[in-house]
Amino acid sequence: MKKLNELLQSAKMISVVGGDLDLAIDKIAFDSREVSENTLFVAIPGTVVNGHDYISQAIKDGATAVICEQMPEELVKGVTYVLVEDSNKALAIAASNYYDNPSSKLKLVGVTGTNGKTTIATLLYTMFRNLGYEAGLLSTVIIKVGDIAYNATHTTPDSLTINHYLNEMVEAGCEYCFMEVSSHGIVQMRTHSLEFDGGIFTNLTHDHLDYHKTFAEYRNAKKMFFDQLGNKAFAVTNADDKNGLIMTQNTKALIKTYALKNVADFKGEVLESQFSGMLMKINQREIWVQLIGAFNASNLLAVYGAAVQLGVDEEQALLEVSKLTSVAGRFQYVVSSKKVTAIVDYAHTPDALKNVIDTINSIRTFNEKLITVVGCGGNRDKTKRPEMAQIASELSNKVIFTSDNPRFEDPNVILEEMERGVEPQNTMKTVVVEDRKQAIKLACQQAEAGDIILIAGKGHETYQEIKGVRNHFNDLEIVTEFLEQ
Repeated sequence: MKKLNELLQSAKMISVVGGDLDLAIDKIAFDSREVSENTLFVAIPGTVVNGHDYISQAIKDGATAVICEQMPEELVKGVTYVLVEDSNKALAIAASNYYDNPSSKLKLVGVTGTNGKTTIATLLYTMFRNLGYEAGLLSTVIIKVGDIAYNATHTTPDSLTINHYLNEMVEAGCEYCFMEVSSHGIVQMRTHSLEFDGGIFTNLTHDHLDYHKTFAEYRNAKKMFFDQLGNKAFAVTNADDKNGLIMTQNTKALIKTYALKNVADFKGEVLESQFSGMLMKINQREIWVQLIGAFNASNLLAVYGAAVQLGVDEEQALLEVSKLTSVAGRFQYVVSSKKVTAIVDYAHTPDALKNVIDTINSIRTFNEKLITVVGCGGNRDKTKRPEMAQIASELSNKVIFTSDNPRFEDPNVILEEMERGVEPQNTMKTVVVEDRKQAIKLACQQAEAGDIILIAGKGHETYQEIKGVRNHFNDLEIVTEFLEQ
């Protein structure tokens, strides 16, 4: 239980009507279905549902205080109404105060960028666990409090959920938390009021333009995260990305850089690559790592740099980097008894898909075929569909276009939009199989000894979302099954 005035400490209030700020609050909710007695209901003006439309229902269900951006026409006696400019920001502040500001009791590191967020956050969590520290993880794939795992539903959860898990981490004795920070989460103030000890920038490529509309808007959303870092924090940024230094140009944090191509504080080079790993040089020291691809080499540099900034000895950090293994659904591969290699990867943006295929092509001998199975998600950025199809068809020997998570879109329309990106000389390489399971089966049937199958787009996901229903679907399970038939 907290007093309303405690929850609103540091929040900018335009006005308070009715009731009392000394009110006892047992719960905070922004979904009217979660309201019970003595709840503070925060009305969020969403893109699909407007929380202001549910204020009266929330009060009927027990809400005694309401935060809103527009006062209701009818005010209920005994209810405290707090008018604010930004309900999302007020929710973040109230959530943090409700749990006694748990982020201030942890060393919290946020990872943002288009690709690599999950890998870097997860590898840092794994490294610090291996070093003997209690740590937490907030990622697209999973949420972890020490060894306890919870299902994740968003890249960056809502501010109530974030603070709930951060509080659990504090109570479990965690010293560190590593979390993905999405552009949606930044703009929607989900990370507002959190005290970050460090931030990592991975890269910026084509994604989420359905939400942000322009690339500049998308870039500026990411930059907001670094603008908000304090002078005691660090910012580790990718000097190989043209936006790397733009991210940090206004930050108060200590800036450190990492790069494979350019001069940087944490400089890396790939000396040798195999499917089992890479020989790398990091700051003039050679090291064998168990991940592959230039994109993973870059990810490992970010992990190494952040670990050093968190106080890990440089030699110890290198040793721990050498122990790290692939994250679920990120270049995860199996080799069948028939010597066919199948790779499952989350690559769902043009840049990520090109990185994965380039990595495969840099290792293979070209005496074998590369068969790529790929689709694009529904109700998401449509402009990347032809671009991803063009990349797959240009860089693979055979391509099977298939359904990803169509959500509420017609999968055949998505596939038609993808096909528009295929250049005439590559048309004969491609085939469309809408059913994803059948597409994977076809790839396995076409593969011969030594061939490589890439199944891109869903990675770690264990479902396929069709018309609002998530049906069990696991790319790795399915390809493993068909390879042995």
